[in-house]
Amino acid sequence: MQTTIKSSVSFSGCGLHTGLPSTLTIRPAVAEHGIWFVRTDVRMGDRMIQARWDNVHRSPLCTKIENASGLQVSTVEHVMAALAGCGVHNALVEIDGPEVPILDGSAVPFVRGIMQRGLRQLSAPVRAFEVLKKVTVTDGLASATISPSDTLRIDFEIDFEDTAIGRQNKSLVMNNGSFARELCDSRTFCRQADVDLMRANGLALGGTSGENAVVFDGDRVVSPGGLRHSDEPVRHKMLDALGDLALAGAPLLGHYTGVRAGHSLTNTLLRELFATPGAVRMIVCDEVTARRLPGYGLVWDEIPAVA
Repeated sequence: MQTTIKSSVSFSGCGLHTGLPSTLTIRPAVAEHGIWFVRTDVRMGDRMIQARWDNVHRSPLCTKIENASGLQVSTVEHVMAALAGCGVHNALVEIDGPEVPILDGSAVPFVRGIMQRGLRQLSAPVRAFEVLKKVTVTDGLASATISPSDTLRIDFEIDFEDTAIGRQNKSLVMNNGSFARELCDSRTFCRQADVDLMRANGLALGGTSGENAVVFDGDRVVSPGGLRHSDEPVRHKMLDALGDLALAGAPLLGHYTGVRAGHSLTNTLLRELFATPGAVRMIVCDEVTARRLPGYGLVWDEIPAVA
């Protein structure tokens, strides 16, 4: 059955890129509603933005969604990953600013907030997109691929010059609580040179400190406290990928492989998937299929307590 959150939960903080404070509130929604954002600070015009791949205003640094009136909400990937990873199919996400709070740079505060409220089943079956054909997109050395699978699996590989990051790869099947257990506490990361460049261009105004990101400089982890996982960077890239794939508009049954991929390339992959005849179809999930979706089998005790 489709689910929603039992009661509302709020999060406050600054946006990573804009530095602007905002409060985000996840509210329950009815069956077939899907995930929508609403800008509560805007008083006139269309304030609603559906969380879907074709509403993405592509950016290399974050995932930004936009409605037909040009109203935007940026950095939605972490809260989208949390909703998908907790198995929430319907929610209204209110926000009083242009960017989702970065919080600690991971999705764990959202996951803990959602699961503290609990989920409520709705009287409608879960629908999912089943991938039928392999689709690949590339951008230089980066690639993103989606291929048929009876569950959502994410494989990711990164390769950075900074020796503190280096080459990392990981593979996970995204059910039985694996997102919360393995990925949700992994923070966004960047190189010190990138931080300096972003700040020079008026970005990263909300931090990239040890409190909300992991900063690397060559062979050093600059952020106080070090890493939460030895391979935290590739885990965070997988977190981002889940959030970006959640913009399909329904759970995906497919095998995603990202090699040096980012937000924009994953969105390009979704666009190509839905544009390719016979590559994907929507199905109504029976009980066996529903058990393979992200969020199924999530246990509170497995959620990291670092938020």
